[in-house]
Formats: sequence, structure tokens, C-alpha cells
Amino acid sequence: MNLSAQPIDAAPGNEPVGRIVLKPAQVREAYSAGLIDRPIKSLLDVRDPMDYGDYRWDDRGIPAGPVWIRIDLKTQLLSVFRSGHEIGTAVILYGTDGLPTPTGKFPILAKWKDHRSATYDNAPMPYTLRLTKDGVAIHGSNVRWGFATHGCIGIPKDFAAKLFGVVDVGDEVLIVPARRRSKAS
Repeated sequence: MNLSAQPIDAAPGNEPVGRIVLKPAQVREAYSAGLIDRPIKSLLDVRDPMDYGDYRWDDRGIPAGPVWIRIDLKTQLLSVFRSGHEIGTAVILYGTDGLPTPTGKFPILAKWKDHRSATYDNAPMPYTLRLTKDGVAIHGSNVRWGFATHGCIGIPKDFAAKLFGVVDVGDEVLIVPARRRSKAS
């Protein structure tokens, strides 16, 4: 998200150290732009640009609570939230023009730790989180420049293992399109 918030250096009582706390106006702006569909309290303070295969994970001090995933195809980033706090983010691969990744809101339909593709030459799909009945999923991949998927969301394998451990069937995934709607339309 392109939200300019200030990092916090110390926990003022209810926020963990090393996070960016969002102001209510920023959350409202993100809602109106269609970037989020629920409140966000804080983001990970990722100071350096991330590259293909990079991820960050920090759930220290974050309370138990609902988990949801936000995928932004424009920025090629996946964010996982728990109790309104971002606990992980990763650079992703997604579908090509011929086999695009669907956008919208999807529940996780199934979880398979050691899944293999029934469609694409028995290709390994570790830590699969199935999103659609026709096989679109989030799964561990070799995330590198110049690669794409057949419509799935590919994430670094180590990140996929962490994500697999915190989500449940039924948790929601919001996939935001690469092209945003203009305010005039």
C-alpha cells in the first residue's frame, strides 16, 4: 500500500516495536480506493526495497485473532494480517496475460502441505492454499524475475511454510488488480 505513515520506535502501550501505525484518515483513504476491505492497525516497517524471493515475517507481540491475506498484483506483494496487524509480506509471482490471476475476495478452500499440480506436469506446489474450484492457489515457488504462473500466486517457499502455519480453511484472501479504477469511473 502506498500509505505514508511514520514508523514507531517504541511501543506506546498496545503496538509492537518496529511497526508503522496507520492514521484513521489513511485507512479511510485505502478503503475508498478499494485497496483494503477491513481495518488495518499497523504494517511491518520494511525500510529497504524487496526483490524477487524476498520476504519479511514478524509476528512477535501480535495478539491472536482473525487472519486474512491481501495480494496486490500491481506491486507484486502479498501481505498477511492477524488482528489487523501485518505479520508477513513477500514478493510474489502471478499469472500471465494468457492465464491471468483472478481478482476479488476468495476464501481458502483447502490446505495441502505437499500438493502437486494435476494440470501442469505434476509440478510441485508446496504449502498450497486453494482459492478457486478450478485450481487457482497460493503456493511455494521459486520466485525470480522473468517468471510467472498459470494463474496462481507463487510465494517464496520458506514464507509459504510460515503462511501455511497461520491460516485456516475459510480465511479470506483479497486480490487487488494490477490496474486500479480511476476516481472518475
